[in-house]
Amino acid sequence: MVWIPYIKGFEAYLLMEKSLSKNSIEAYLRDVEKLVEYFGVKGIDLMPEKVKGRQIEEFLSYLSDLGLSEKSSARMLSGIKAFYKYLMMEDAISDDPTDGIAGPKLSRYLPDVLSIEEVEAIIAAIDMSEPTGPRNRAMLETLYACGLRVSELVNLRRSHYFPDQGFLRVVGKNNKERLIPIGNTAIKHIEIYLDTVRRHLPAIAPKDEDILFLNRRGSRLSRVMIFHIIKDLTAKAGIHKSVSPHTFRHSFATHLVEMGADLRAVQEMLGHESILTTEIYTHVNAEYLRQTILDYHPLSRKK
Repeated sequence: MVWIPYIKGFEAYLLMEKSLSKNSIEAYLRDVEKLVEYFGVKGIDLMPEKVKGRQIEEFLSYLSDLGLSEKSSARMLSGIKAFYKYLMMEDAISDDPTDGIAGPKLSRYLPDVLSIEEVEAIIAAIDMSEPTGPRNRAMLETLYACGLRVSELVNLRRSHYFPDQGFLRVVGKNNKERLIPIGNTAIKHIEIYLDTVRRHLPAIAPKDEDILFLNRRGSRLSRVMIFHIIKDLTAKAGIHKSVSPHTFRHSFATHLVEMGADLRAVQEMLGHESILTTEIYTHVNAEYLRQTILDYHPLSRKK
């Protein structure tokens, strides 16, 4: 097959020069292989350098006819663009057939968001007289105060909690660490939990001694347990929304942006690699943004 040497070179480039993970490399290669597979189905016999933009566009149309989602099609085009960018760098081609081809326009996903009052109602639904009350209060205060992912919450370490400095050290996706400010209210409830609950646990599993939030058996909590706790509290608060730990993360980001926080600061706290991911929170409350323009833009204010 005439494409094999090109694909092998692309694989080496992704591994040696881009230092991508095995899974990422396999995904890129699959994208290119799907294009080659399409040419086979259509009986098109072309070297990579002979492919034209119209054939890439026909491939995308073919994927759409197959029922492939816009997100999957856009992802596949991204891989093919990377392949042809590599060929251009290697001077294997003189023209990039993917240049100027825009992927399918993805509909923007707007996450569910709680109002500040709803966050307070859910937290207020915690029964502090129960043995798990102080822990659950500390966890939800931390979720909302820091915008953590649920995996980051359950794996949060005592040695990464710095109340005197007002920061948490969080290990996020791909083991990337970041520092997140934590407010006084969350710190207060973590300290209550440590003093009244955690220190009195009968035993702590050796592997979880440094984990901050533990179950009654002295082991780290599961992600599923956090979901159950929040679902139960949401029902008790009388809130009829689908609320998950991630809803607290979305609400944290949205409320910060609505209050005027800089997007790059929010990006850092959320651990987003791209600010484009963070910018979704500027679209959550369109009415808020409209009112902000009316109230504060010099050309919109009433004379």
